[in-house]
Order: sequence, then C-alpha cells, then structure tokens
Amino acid sequence: MEYRKKIQHSVAYIQEKLGKVQADTVAFVTGTGLGGLTDAIENPILLPYEEIDEFPVSTVKSHVGQLISGTIDGVPVLALQGRFHLYEGFTAQEATHNIRVLGELGVKKLILTNAVGALNPSFETGSPMIIEDHINMTGHTPLRGENVDSWGERFPDMCVVYDPALRKLAVNKALELGIRLERGVFMQIMGPNMETPAETRMYRRLGADAIGMSTCMEAIAAHHMGIRILGISCLTNKNLPDCMKEASLDTVIAQAEKSSATMTNLIRAILKEIPQTAE
Repeated sequence: MEYRKKIQHSVAYIQEKLGKVQADTVAFVTGTGLGGLTDAIENPILLPYEEIDEFPVSTVKSHVGQLISGTIDGVPVLALQGRFHLYEGFTAQEATHNIRVLGELGVKKLILTNAVGALNPSFETGSPMIIEDHINMTGHTPLRGENVDSWGERFPDMCVVYDPALRKLAVNKALELGIRLERGVFMQIMGPNMETPAETRMYRRLGADAIGMSTCMEAIAAHHMGIRILGISCLTNKNLPDCMKEASLDTVIAQAEKSSATMTNLIRAILKEIPQTAE
C-alpha cells in the first residue's frame, strides 16, 4: 500500500535521527497559537517537517511545522508543532500522516490541543475545555480505503475515544491548580470559513459545546491504532448567534497565546502523573 509506505519512510527517517522512541513517551499536537507549550521542552531536538521523508508540510502561518523530541520535567515527549487541516487541501489520510507515524513509532499516549470557538453560552473565553466526545461534521474519515490490519480493526468501536482515566487526571490537576476547566463535546467542521449565526444555532442544537477545524481526524486515526487520547481545547472566542462578533485568525491567535501559560501549566501537571495513570 502506497500510503503505508509513505508512513514507513517518515518513521525510518525519524528513527535515524532520534533513535528508538521510549515506551513511556507522551506525544502532543499543538493547535493555533498554542505552540508556546513547546518552550517547556528540555534538551530539544528539532526536525522540520519539510526534512522528514514523505511528511506533509503545514501551510497555516500560525503552525511552525516541526517535530520536537525532548523531555518535560523528566517525561520523554514528542511534540508536533503544527498540524494539517482538510481545508488546506489535504485528504483525511494526509491530515493524519503525523498520527500514523506516532503510532508506528510506538507512542501509546497522545494529547491533542486546539484553539476553538465556544458554542455553549456558559463557557468562559480563555478557559481550557476537556473534550469528552466529538462530532465529526466534515464528511471525511482517515479510515476510508484499504484497512491496515496491524493498525486496527476495519470497523473500530467509537464508544470511548477520549480516555476516561486521562480526562479524570486532567480534571484533578485543574482543581489543584485552581484552573477553571470546562468539559464538553467538540465538533469539527471543514472550514476555513467561520460558521454563520444559523449554522451556530444548528451545531449547538446537535449537541456541540465547542467548534473547530481540526482534531477529529487525528482522534479517529489515533483511536484506530489503540493510542490513549486526551483532548484539551482552548476556548478563544464565544459564538452567540444572536450577537455574533467577528473572530479573525489574529483574534484567535492572540487569545490562544494569552491562554498559553494556563494550558502549559495544566499539561505539565498532567504529564507528571501520566506514566502512573492506569488504562
């Protein structure tokens, strides 16, 4: 299969540069404006996406586009600073190339972060939100096409995509740190256009608490491979259909960067106890 060969080429290049990935390595993907989390990585080794064989390259200006290996407070990490979106023209498989590579490298725990709009009117802008479940409204899936049996089943169950033990750990750490933490359902739409007031009403009635243009494809691919997932969203703006305000990319980035310290503190606290978290 051509797709799997591309994944294997990327894996071989990364292993050549970094060696074998440790079994307790935690990977995370940084969303728009949240790349500052990577500043906490100690002894970093940087691999730009364009240098990794067969690896896609991010085209969004707020996504640096590099893989970083190192440690955070003694925990080995692999950080994907920048992701790939369907609206950039990537297929669902291309948009999850990075996740498949993590799985082939042996990563078993993944933290997905993103910058999203709040649909739930009770949610506070700037607060993090734990993703408890998701709604994929893109009409796409990375599982389309021939299945790779060594990755996962042809028809994977999706009852629990986001790991309950990791979600509980995140909630406990937020309480310890005094961080207001929302919990809700995330919805991915295609983008890149923002939603209209009428669409906002519809999405809210469908059960979404927050909305964005990434993450579901990655979560599906990771879950398919048996990777434990924790999803944390940064609520950068609030979508109130009766008084909608413009939410430019610059506004989203600014709020995400403003909230970066809170997100970083929360994730660092989570990382310290992830190795001890039972499945």
